[in-house]
Amino acid sequence: MEHTASTLTRPVSPDPTPDRTGEPVAAATIPQRLAALLNVVRVLLGHGRRLVETVPERAANVEFAALAGVCGTYTLATILARLQRGILRAMALERYLLARAAKGREIGFVYARERRPAKPAAEPSVGEPASGEPASDGPGDRDEPGDDEKAPKRPAFDPDDLRIPTPEELDGEVRRRPLGRTILSICMDLAVIPSFCTGPFWNQIFDTLNNYGGSFTTLFKIREYRETSFQKERDKKPDTWSFAWKFPPPETVRQVLGYMIGEAVISDPFDPLLATAPP
Repeated sequence: MEHTASTLTRPVSPDPTPDRTGEPVAAATIPQRLAALLNVVRVLLGHGRRLVETVPERAANVEFAALAGVCGTYTLATILARLQRGILRAMALERYLLARAAKGREIGFVYARERRPAKPAAEPSVGEPASGEPASDGPGDRDEPGDDEKAPKRPAFDPDDLRIPTPEELDGEVRRRPLGRTILSICMDLAVIPSFCTGPFWNQIFDTLNNYGGSFTTLFKIREYRETSFQKERDKKPDTWSFAWKFPPPETVRQVLGYMIGEAVISDPFDPLLATAPP
């Protein structure tokens, strides 16, 4: 049975204003799943921009370790570079979603795919190893790696990998990868973890990763790697040992960030004038 996506109805302006992506926002309805994801992206984007403004002045506070631990380092330049990349990636995803919204196109769920089983060594196909090693996946079975996964001669989740893709690369990445993987990359760069979020907003992040191809295994590996990296720095700073930086309570998060992620109100998350163009 064909599934018809539910939609959010909005009034149509008699003279639609083009958004900054170049696509006129003239659709009478915005698909519901796309609307929910666009809201998540804009909350993350607002969070990233506020962090860039506040991090330098809060870095000297002992409570800053709660944020630094998620970023994997005390080094302010590294943290700001990751924030910049997360913001640029969120802007690229926002542009993509607005372009789809302008055409009334819903987004589909992305479910985990099963890998092809290795073929027996006794019956290798052309170009397949005959030693009994597992066969490689075909091009259609392999996700394109993101920048965190393809840097040569680096650990897969190296916090010091600070390459910032160009806007064109980011736009292509957003179109090519599952949307949940892009959200995952944004969360990694913008230091988004459950204890930094309101419960309802983290539930939205959870649903987004779960429904659109994000990997919780990757998220946990990155968090573990960065915590280990941060602890090595912290071991050299005895003056910081009195502060418990893991799993901070809400009052500590508000001291560090000034808010819990998800508390900020977006007056109209579908306003095309809020759209962000490439820098």
